[in-house]
Amino acid sequence: MDQIRHNFIHVNGLKLHVAEIGSGPTTVVFLHGFPEIWYSWRHQMIAMAKAGFRAIAPDYRGYGLSEPPPEPEKASFSDVIADLVGVLGFLGIDKVFLVAKDFGVRPANLFTVFHPERVLGVVTVGVPFFPPGPSLYHNYLPEGFYISRWREPGRAEADFGRLDAKTVVRNIYILFSKSEIPIAAENQEIMDMVDPSTPLPPWFTEEDLTNYGALYEKSGFRTALQVPYRSFSEEFNITDPKVKVPMLLIMGEKDYFFKFPGVEEYIRSGKAKTYVPELEITFLPEGTHFAQEQFPEQVNQLLLAFLTKHI
Repeated sequence: MDQIRHNFIHVNGLKLHVAEIGSGPTTVVFLHGFPEIWYSWRHQMIAMAKAGFRAIAPDYRGYGLSEPPPEPEKASFSDVIADLVGVLGFLGIDKVFLVAKDFGVRPANLFTVFHPERVLGVVTVGVPFFPPGPSLYHNYLPEGFYISRWREPGRAEADFGRLDAKTVVRNIYILFSKSEIPIAAENQEIMDMVDPSTPLPPWFTEEDLTNYGALYEKSGFRTALQVPYRSFSEEFNITDPKVKVPMLLIMGEKDYFFKFPGVEEYIRSGKAKTYVPELEITFLPEGTHFAQEQFPEQVNQLLLAFLTKHI
């Protein structure tokens, strides 16, 4: 971990944190999800650098060590894409591979649709390509569905605010490591779904939790609740929502997202290839929502095979 460099780049009026390692001619950009941060790619970044790639992982605006926007409640996916363009411009990088996880898949997809000439290939973990549009899962799942709760202004803030940042991250990692969609009872908050005595997943150490906790202690969750959870309705004027570069989907078979309405059928039936003609799909039988941390060696091997195939 000590070999990873930490830089701060002024982009779009904000000071953004970018972790970086390696100096190869080909760059791999890692885009995190929630409650993740640059640190969630630690295993992949080191492996890519050892294989001769340059690996960079930004914290989105308002996440971790990156400055928050002046009005977090107005942050959007468009901002994340604009910041990515700015970071690459500042670093003088023309073309990249994108590796994205969880909601980070959306900006990766949008960047690829808007700037296909700048993308060599895309790897997504846990989430396939969907045509840009509002998320409608809350229409098909109970009121206690975690995204429905977190979309409601003030509710997650009150729920999270009872605990320190480290405990919030701990609870979410435990919840999201299960194979069932987190859905609270009618009179229960999301944080109350985790018993304090529940152990961490075996692949997630106390040191990892401390690192995550410190980063979210710095940033809080204000911007993180806006993007993604309160920005899914953002509209993009895209006439041809196809990805015209190679893409690999790494899907854990025990990822709770697999049980979102229609997702498994969309992936297994081949419908996802309607939008991504060059799509490859690999399943990890025991993989959960955090496959890149749970099975780093397997994910690293898949990444390197894809990267070397499409350089």
